[in-house]
Amino acid sequence: MKFEGTQSYVATDDLKLAVNAAITLQRPLLVKGEPGTGKTMLAEQLADAFGARLITWHIKSTTKAHQGLYEYDAVSRLRDSQLDSDKVHDVRNYIKKGKLWEAFESDERVILLIDEIDKADIEFPNDLLQELDKMEFYVYETNETIKAKQRPIIIITSNNEKELPDAFLRRCFFHYIAFPDRDTLKKIVDVHYPNISGELVAEALDVFFDVRKVPGLKKKPSTSELVDWLKLLMADHIGEAVLRERDPTKAIPPLAGALVKNEQDVQLLERLAFMTRRASR
Repeated sequence: MKFEGTQSYVATDDLKLAVNAAITLQRPLLVKGEPGTGKTMLAEQLADAFGARLITWHIKSTTKAHQGLYEYDAVSRLRDSQLDSDKVHDVRNYIKKGKLWEAFESDERVILLIDEIDKADIEFPNDLLQELDKMEFYVYETNETIKAKQRPIIIITSNNEKELPDAFLRRCFFHYIAFPDRDTLKKIVDVHYPNISGELVAEALDVFFDVRKVPGLKKKPSTSELVDWLKLLMADHIGEAVLRERDPTKAIPPLAGALVKNEQDVQLLERLAFMTRRASR
């Protein structure tokens, strides 16, 4: 199985090599990068390219590792026992399978996405070491070991909000998705909008990179935000001439709500515009 990208996903050569290396080594692929650089979409496109089922485990700050294996509902079993329900005699009625169990029991090889692992507690990755390494786990309530029928292809994403443990990193193949250069961004835009004006893209990219270069910006606009912004520009018939003739003393570009996502950055751009106006007097 070799990943060569898809028609709807522009994968760099380095990313293709990383995906294929992780598959060959049978290790999880840990993907880091700025938000909006296509980390989650990688797993979706990998499933599409291989014709495989995608199982997604979205991680939150409250997520615990055991939830990916299974959860035992002891409260429901106690309640049913008080009601003299027949269900109570089979403990399996009170076990909810997690995403790893779902992936392990699949007869066909699946893509397992563990999305934004850095949102969870620092111990979360360590609590999954055995399961990701051995591809098995033990269910105490039923006294059985669940082993993977087919080793899933595991994609783990991180926005680098916190450091991951060394023991966990050793078990992964790592790839950092660098922010795309101008040519790669053009290819990404062409995938989404094949009929877009080349002049509009060129001017929009100038504005986009100018915003990203602003020092002190709390959140730089990402690839996905560029795609959204271009969609709005086309919908409102704002052509390249408007962007080309933009007044540098104005606060922010047109429809910049698609690019700038917090009030601190809006205020920063407004202050820079004010200083530009003062300097031009």
